[in-house]
Amino acid sequence: MYQVALFFYTLGAHIASLFSKKVRTMLKGQLRAWHYLKKNIHEGDRIVWFHAASLGEFEQGRPLMERLRRQQPDVRILLTFFSPSGYEVRKNYKGADLVCYLPFDTRVNAYSFVHIVKPEAAYFIKYEFWYNYLHSLHKKQVPVYSVSSIFRPGQIFFRRFHFGYRKCLSFITHFYVQNEESRDLLAGIGITDDRITVAGDTRFDRVVDIQQQARPLPIVEQWAHEREDHILVCGSTWPPDESLIIPYFNTHPDLRLIMAPHVVSEEHLLKIERQMERPVARLSQYVQQCHNAQEQGNPQPPVPEALLVDSYGLLSSIYRYGQVAYVGGGFGVGIHNVPEAAVYGIPVIIGPRNKKFQEAVDLLACGGALQVDDEESFNATLTHLLTDEAYRLSAGHSAGTYISSHAGAADIIMPVKPL
Repeated sequence: MYQVALFFYTLGAHIASLFSKKVRTMLKGQLRAWHYLKKNIHEGDRIVWFHAASLGEFEQGRPLMERLRRQQPDVRILLTFFSPSGYEVRKNYKGADLVCYLPFDTRVNAYSFVHIVKPEAAYFIKYEFWYNYLHSLHKKQVPVYSVSSIFRPGQIFFRRFHFGYRKCLSFITHFYVQNEESRDLLAGIGITDDRITVAGDTRFDRVVDIQQQARPLPIVEQWAHEREDHILVCGSTWPPDESLIIPYFNTHPDLRLIMAPHVVSEEHLLKIERQMERPVARLSQYVQQCHNAQEQGNPQPPVPEALLVDSYGLLSSIYRYGQVAYVGGGFGVGIHNVPEAAVYGIPVIIGPRNKKFQEAVDLLACGGALQVDDEESFNATLTHLLTDEAYRLSAGHSAGTYISSHAGAADIIMPVKPL
C-alpha cells in the first residue's frame, strides 16, 4: 500500500510541477542531488546524515549538528531537505559539509542513496519516517535516531489498519521523543523501553542558542528606544493575522509595531503597506537611509511608527525589542515558532490552530502564551497586556521560565555517540 501511495504521490508531484514553480524547484533539486553526492563524497569519508523536512525541522536538528561538529570534527555532516522552503534558505549552512535535497522514497532511490553516502549514522528529525530509506539503512546496519519526535493516537502507526507502515518504526535504533504520551504510544505497539528516551524538544536548545548569539541590530535598537511606547513584534504573519494586527495598530497611537510576514514578496509587502494608516518603513530601506545620513553628515530620516521586516533571518534577533509578541499561522497553516519569541521572556499571542504543537499547548497552560480566536479577543488580550504591567510581566516570566526549564534535549541526545 505504501509503495502504491508513493507512486501516485510522485506522479502527482510531476503533474503539479507543470503549474508550480516550488514543485519544479524541488524536482530539479532532487535530480541534481545524485551528481552532487557522487562528486563530493569520497572513499573513506565518515558521513553522519541529518534529514529535515523543512526549515522548522532544521532548527531542531541544528543544535545536534553543532554539538557533533565540536565532538567529532573529523566527521562530515550531510544535511538533506525535502522541501524547497528548507533547502533554498539553508543550502549554504556552514555547519554542514554537504547539503542537498532528498529524492523521493522509492526503493531504488533509497538503496542508491545509502550506497553512495554510506553513512555511519542517521538522524531523522520529528515526523520523518520514510519507509524505504529506513529499511535500506537497517539492512546496512546503520544506526538511525529519531529525534524530537512526537506521536499522537491518530497517526497511522497506532491504527488498527496501518497497512504495514508501522514496520518502519522497527528500523529505528532509538527514539528521542518529546513527551511521555509518545513513549506510551510506542510502548503500546511493542517498542521496548530501552529504545525510547523522553528527551524533550531540541528546538528549546536552539532558541536559547539564538538568544545568546542574537545579532546586533543597532538601527532597530535605536528605533526601539526612540520613544517609550510599547512595541508589538509580530513574526511569521499571514493575511488572517494581519487583518487583526493592522487595524489595532492604526487606532492605537501609543503602540509601535515591527511586523515580519511569513511570505516576503513585493506583492505582500505592498498589501501590508496599503493597509497602514500610520508611518511605516521597510527595515532594509530604513537601515540604509540611516547609514547614508550618518556617512554624509545629514539629519537622520523621519522615524517611522512601524517597521516592516523585508528579509529573512532577522526575526529571531528582533523579538528582544518587543514587550509583547504575536506569532502567526494560528488562523491557517498552524502556529509557527513560538519558542523563538518566548525565550526573551515576553508574552506571546497566538491563534487557535495550535493543538498539534506541544510547546504552544504548554505555554498556554502556564500562562506564557495567550490564544485569540477573533478580532474581539485579540483586541481585548493585547489591551490587557499593554495596560496591566504586572500581568504582562508575569506572563512574560512564565514564558521565559518555560523555555529555560525545557532546554537540554540536545545534551541528552548527543552524548550517545553515533559511531
